[in-house]
Formats: sequence, C-alpha cells, structure tokens
Amino acid sequence: MQQHIISWLKEAGLQHYTDTVALLIVLATIILISVITHVILHRTLMPLLRNHAEKSSRQWPKAMIHNRLFSRFVWLMQGVLFKLQTELFLHNSEQVYTAIIVVAQVWMMIFALLMFFSLLDILQQLSSNSALAQQIPVRGIIQTLKLIAAILMIIMVISLLLGKSPGVLITGLGAMTAVLMLVFKDPILGLVAGIQLSANNMLKLNDWLEMPKYGADGAVIDISLTTVKVRNWDNTIVTIPTYALISDSFKNWRGMSESGGRRIKRSIHIDTTSILFLEQDDVQSLKSALLLSPYLESKTQELISYNAQLGCDLTSPLNGRRLTNVGTFRVWLESWLKTHPQIHKGMTLMVRQLAPGQDGLPVEIYVFTNTTIWQEYENIQSDIFDHVFAVLPTFGLRVHQAPTGNDMRMIGKANA
Repeated sequence: MQQHIISWLKEAGLQHYTDTVALLIVLATIILISVITHVILHRTLMPLLRNHAEKSSRQWPKAMIHNRLFSRFVWLMQGVLFKLQTELFLHNSEQVYTAIIVVAQVWMMIFALLMFFSLLDILQQLSSNSALAQQIPVRGIIQTLKLIAAILMIIMVISLLLGKSPGVLITGLGAMTAVLMLVFKDPILGLVAGIQLSANNMLKLNDWLEMPKYGADGAVIDISLTTVKVRNWDNTIVTIPTYALISDSFKNWRGMSESGGRRIKRSIHIDTTSILFLEQDDVQSLKSALLLSPYLESKTQELISYNAQLGCDLTSPLNGRRLTNVGTFRVWLESWLKTHPQIHKGMTLMVRQLAPGQDGLPVEIYVFTNTTIWQEYENIQSDIFDHVFAVLPTFGLRVHQAPTGNDMRMIGKANA
C-alpha cells in the first residue's frame, strides 16, 4: 500500500519527502480504522452484550460482564487487528514495521493476561457459594495462578523487547533465586501454607478460629494467598499471615459446630460449712422430689443393711455411713440434667466434685447442649444455673462468696 501511495504522490507532482508522507498516510489510515473499530465495538457491541447479560437469569453472563471479560477480549481483538493492518500496510518500512509489531504484540500479551485474570475471577465468583470453596482456599489458589501467569508474562514481554529467547532469561533468573525468594517470601510461604491447610482440612471459610496471639476469635471470612481474615465477634477484622497458621498453633471450633453439641463446663462453689449429714426428717422431705425418691429409697436401704452388719453405736456420727446433703444434691443435679430437654444425651454428662480450696468446694457441671448456636447456648447455660442456685437452700447448702461491703456494714451494725 505504501508503494502505491508513493507512486500516486509522485504522479501528483510531489517529488520530495514522498516516503515520509506515504508513511504518515498509512499510519493515519491504520489509526482511523482502529478508531472506527473501537467505536463500533465499545459503543455498539458492548452495550448490547451488557444489556443481554443483565437480563439473563443465569449467573455466568453477569459474571463475565462484571469481571470485564468481554471488554478485555475486545481490546485484544483490537490489538490483533492493529497487528494485521501493520503487516498488510507497512511491510515495506522495516524499522517502523518492527517497532509497531512489537508494540502490538506487547498489547496482545497484556490483554491476553488480563483475560486470563478475568477467567479466574469468574471461576472464583461462580464457585464462591459451592461446597468446593468451603473445602479449599479457592482465592489463594487463584491468586497463586495469577502471580505465576504474571511472572511468565513479564519474562515473555522482556524477552520480546530485548529480542532474546525466554529460555535465556529464565536461565539468567537462576542467579537471582535468592533475591526472588526474598521478594516473594510471603507469597511462597502463603502458597505452601494454603496447600497444607487444604490437604489436611485444617481451615475453611466460616470456621470459628481462635488465635490469641493475633487477637483472633471469630469466623474466617477470607483465605487468600498471603493472609487469612477473621471477623471477631465484636465485628473487628483481624488479618493473620497464612503461614502463621502452620508455624503457630490455633484452635478451630469446627468440630464443635459439626458435632451438634457445645460444652458447658462450669462450677458452683459450695460453702463447706454448710455441708452436713441428712437427718431423717430431711430425707423424708427430699423424698417428695420425683427425681430423688428412687435414689433415696435404694440408698437408705443400702445404708441400713451396711450399718446393721457393723453392729456399732450409730449415735456417733463417726460410726457407720450416712447421707450428706452435698452428695444428695449432686445425684439430684445429675438426674435433673439427664431429663433436661436441651442437654445432649449422646455426649458426656456428669456432675463431679473438684478439689476444695479457699473458694469452697467446687461442684462442676460437665454437659453438652444440643445446639451450637451461641445465643441459644448462653440462654440454656444461664437457665440451668439460675435453677441450681435457687435449689441449693432446699438441700441446706450455701454458695461460697467473699464478704461484700453490705456484709461488712451488717457486721458493723450488729457490733454497734
């Protein structure tokens, strides 16, 4: 085309700078065609595709538009068209031809890379609500693929600009391994950590993670290549390096959530001065309790038989065996928990004594609720202890607590 223009210019009487003028005309023609193509594609085709995608009931057309796949594909096609025009119209101008071809190739490589990024973003968006995304850190894997693709593309672009083979540059990078390891330390550690977390099923989205070292106690909302984001229960966001989950220890409450039961492990501190033997009147009074009556009947008979075999003086509390109020309370409490409708019957259920100390005798409730929902769990736990504290005086027991200011005032008034 350029030769035809030169011939036409010479026939028109222009004898000087015909090569330059012809080159400018060809370049103007290429640019004009590119501009017209751009207007047609971006002002006509893209709005049609966008409207069609927005009206579609399926998710993937919208994902393609929102992640700019079509837009980047159009830009790629413009680069291809620009390259074809250059090969067709400028093959006689070697220097300009080479420069424009290199620019077009770089253009195509960049938008090919961006299209690959868009495809990965679409995959991530479409799989965000799937079971796969809950099992493996999809975002971290996608970020890894993006990083690898970007590095390879940079190598190819540099090799194209230098006119060298990509293999030569890759070989040269071997000498820079230490520098690359330092620059990409976090992504490399994050990639390895992400693979380990996924392979060992250690962490998933929405897991309850507790890591006091980093102030994390909440639900995992994002697992990326280099960081894990945790939304704490106070709605603060904590960012943890992914590799820290491998190098340090953390607690994952997923097992509790999947089991269907959450543990209650709390003690009632009994004032040891209120622990006494039960008298006969006390036993008769407690027999009216539905849950205690069978136990008291059998236990009373057992003690009578045992004490009869001893043949000792039972008027002394040091001889024989007797019922205690704290032991009877413990039996009642365990029986009551077994009948509680919100206690998990398939998990550990017991009421036990712990070692007594300066805070009295701890009687610990160790059970599991049949729900793992936090608010419901707290309500069940509160209801249980509300009832237990109210029942203690029936057994003649008192809760141990340090004297309050009101207690000291009452003592002062009594001594006044």
